[in-house]
Amino acid sequence: MVPPPRYTTVRMEWHDIREPNDPELDRLAAKYNIHPLHVEDCRHRNQSAKVEENPGYLFVVLKPVEVLADGSIDASDLDLLLGPDFLITVQEGGDAKVRAMLEQIRASYGTLRADQLLYRIADSVVDSYLPTIDHFNEVLDELEDEVLEKPTPQALARIFAAKRALIELRRVLANTRDVANHLLRIENTFIRRDIWPFFRDVYDHTARSLDMVEMQRDLLTGTLDIYLSSVANRTNNVMKALTMLGTITLPVLLVSSFYGMNLDNLPWAQTSHGIIFVAAVMAALTVALALVLRLFRWL
Repeated sequence: MVPPPRYTTVRMEWHDIREPNDPELDRLAAKYNIHPLHVEDCRHRNQSAKVEENPGYLFVVLKPVEVLADGSIDASDLDLLLGPDFLITVQEGGDAKVRAMLEQIRASYGTLRADQLLYRIADSVVDSYLPTIDHFNEVLDELEDEVLEKPTPQALARIFAAKRALIELRRVLANTRDVANHLLRIENTFIRRDIWPFFRDVYDHTARSLDMVEMQRDLLTGTLDIYLSSVANRTNNVMKALTMLGTITLPVLLVSSFYGMNLDNLPWAQTSHGIIFVAAVMAALTVALALVLRLFRWL
């Protein structure tokens, strides 16, 4: 992506606050006349990605994400307060990846305007979604192979965990897309028109990522259908095998039930070799029934 042009203007001040409860935020709020509700939003996390216009500044919330060890999504808050000659970033305490991203931008921001710096940060946050999307592509490939080869309850649990994570990721991306759309249409002095094409590019990247997540959700639904079909097929095969065994042993049960009755006039009942003859009859009937089933292709 081509970086936005640089301008020589009044020096812009970037205040990077790494801990929301830092008293420095109160000092800056008093200096730049930040609304108390926005200060409260900075300190109360789990906000949705949004843009709010206020006299003197814009309040923007972005949502960097990362995948945790259990496969779930952790969406942190990155709050930005944009003024004509200042930018305040409020990180969520302990988020090392966001801190490293901002440090990398700080090392090269030079004489960028505040709105250009906002673009750089928004673009970096949106680019950080791509590794998460790639992670779920790999998870989907593994799940598809697993449900085809060996559908287990553990695979079903992973499917539902991935579905929950993708729902959360979709919510973040949808809100971020709205933020980018809002920023490229704002009519004020904080964001100049020459930066609009770059926010449009952020919007396009977010929309493309959102389409990929929607496709992954569809593939995951298909994987769940494959799992249910595989389980149903295994159940049918087991029932078929049990039914065949019961059917094949039917002659044995029938003959043995007759000879289990207190009757003295059954064939070979009084002979010393009767058990051999009866066993031979049962074996012959079993083989004959198996051949009949084979003939009808039921076995």
